[in-house]
Amino acid sequence: MIEEITIIGGYDKQGNKEPVEKVIIKKGEIFGVVGPTGSGKSSLIGDIEQLAQEDTFSKRKILVDNKEPSYEDRTNPRKKMVAQLSQNMNFLADMSVGDFLTLHAKCRGASNKCVNAVVELANTLTGEPIKNEHELTILSGGQSRALMVADVAIISNSPIVLIDEIENAGIRKHDALKALAGHGKIVMVVTHDPVLALMTDKRIVMKNGGMQNVVHTSEKEKQISEKLNKIDELMLNLRDRVRNGEILEEIEHIEI
Repeated sequence: MIEEITIIGGYDKQGNKEPVEKVIIKKGEIFGVVGPTGSGKSSLIGDIEQLAQEDTFSKRKILVDNKEPSYEDRTNPRKKMVAQLSQNMNFLADMSVGDFLTLHAKCRGASNKCVNAVVELANTLTGEPIKNEHELTILSGGQSRALMVADVAIISNSPIVLIDEIENAGIRKHDALKALAGHGKIVMVVTHDPVLALMTDKRIVMKNGGMQNVVHTSEKEKQISEKLNKIDELMLNLRDRVRNGEILEEIEHIEI
């Protein structure tokens, strides 16, 4: 397991040096990436996923434990350091949840005992129950993302997790990020969602294709994030009730 990654700044879309020259992200930290559409968020995530060595448009360089990754580290699928979770995620494999997780555990050299642990964790992240016998292809978007978060946390040995805009994923976002960070992963979240952005430890502010600033999340912001999370939980609960055919006559009062 790696201890940290370092992003060495390159250039923005106009060819100017990035104001942020270096960012160090340590194991167990949750880092946000924020900025308006077209500001370069996806480009930064792409550089990290490729472990760029000044060979992308931005000319950024990624170090792993303060060293340049080897060619094999960058190209060998078995040594892939980065797992990516996106908002648009659906399974195509015609197999059950249990069979899929068993196969993945075998590929990763993990114990079959992980299978039940993954399903249990996934069920804490979504209001729609997931069972081992469920077919992957019938899972909803929320179930799919909850299952993949749990899979990455428990079975995957990729030490870096990139999460690209899961604000409408239909899962308990706070719990999902805590689960990943709690398993010693480096977690980076690309988001427009204040619930997610304010629960990160720090956030990189992107503008014009470059890293403009690194903001340390204040205690006040974390308190705001907790309040926003209560509203998020209420929305998830209401959605589940509507799905189950309930008639909503009033909304639960929450203290924020």
